[in-house]
Amino acid sequence: MMLALVSGQVAWGQVHSELAIPPNGDNERAEISQWIGLVKVTIDYHSPNVHGAGGADRTGHIWGELVSYGFTDQAFGPSHVAPWRVGANETTTITISHDVKVEGRDLKAGTYGVFLDVEKTGPWTWIFSKAAKGWGSYQYDAKDDVLRVAVNAVDAPYTEFMTFGFDERKPASAVAYLQWEKKRAAFKIEVPNVNQLYVDQMREDLLNWPGFNYQNWQTAAQFCADNKISLEEALVWADKAIHEPFRGATVGVEDFSTVSTKASVLGAMGRTAEADATMDKALDLPGAGMLYVHSYGVRLLRASRADRALKIFLVNQQRHPEEKFWTYYGLARAYTALGDKANAIKNWEIAIANVPENRRFMMGQFEAALKKVREGS
Repeated sequence: MMLALVSGQVAWGQVHSELAIPPNGDNERAEISQWIGLVKVTIDYHSPNVHGAGGADRTGHIWGELVSYGFTDQAFGPSHVAPWRVGANETTTITISHDVKVEGRDLKAGTYGVFLDVEKTGPWTWIFSKAAKGWGSYQYDAKDDVLRVAVNAVDAPYTEFMTFGFDERKPASAVAYLQWEKKRAAFKIEVPNVNQLYVDQMREDLLNWPGFNYQNWQTAAQFCADNKISLEEALVWADKAIHEPFRGATVGVEDFSTVSTKASVLGAMGRTAEADATMDKALDLPGAGMLYVHSYGVRLLRASRADRALKIFLVNQQRHPEEKFWTYYGLARAYTALGDKANAIKNWEIAIANVPENRRFMMGQFEAALKKVREGS
């Protein structure tokens, strides 16, 4: 229903006036945006408050009174069966930069009018309409609906101004919510192909100035390896980082970092023997520092490849005999994984005796690991 009753002429003037004038009913315009990966979601609305322009306390009179339940004839405009406009004044809109899923259902990129079927009992229904321009829901027509999703409204802390927001923000999803007075209704937005969107953007970026830096090709390849996506293309990118990203313009760099990225891609492709051979090569290249080699050994342990991890940790210890913590820590973990109790205890004891200051907060964890090995059969 209309949150502040005005004549059609005044309403028209506010939308199309050449002068800057206050919003109808002092319901200020608001906008909120949230990124989900590379997807931008923006909700544009006018925000009424519980106490209203005149200051009257409408607590307990919002839902079912100021905002009617169900679809109603508002006795204004052509629509005889209209949902709530979700705010005041011009139609509330949502703009989505890429295709997404809303409550598990597809919604194409674009700008949509947002309406809400508010019910006294049972679920409320969010309505996304291709009619994104207009004054509230007075011209609402169901034929313009592109998506309806039912959600459960819940009780919420008191909120004076009708507010949209986003929470439960994750790399591939977020929950958009409306909160007003003592109610909250939300809908989940998901980007199932969020990593593919990153790859598509990287591909485009690499055709431009970023492509003149070999490290950008490496970063793109490593992203694909980490997420097991576009791996054939990632292998090309990894080679470019090593050799020649832009022929005649810039050179690649063959070092531990770039070659280990290529090994990561090969490993993600299931080409384990080639990945191992490539990493063996990387270990003899510049940049193969003690901590980098240790990290590689840890990755092998996480992949349940303790035999190869042990070989890597032994190489690291031989190359850095002066180091008394990290190399022995790696060996302790590898021998523990392999069930070699005697060697595990010996290396845990040396590592624990030489824990650096910046790792002393982990002392309890190290001692517990040693105790577990000692008590094991």
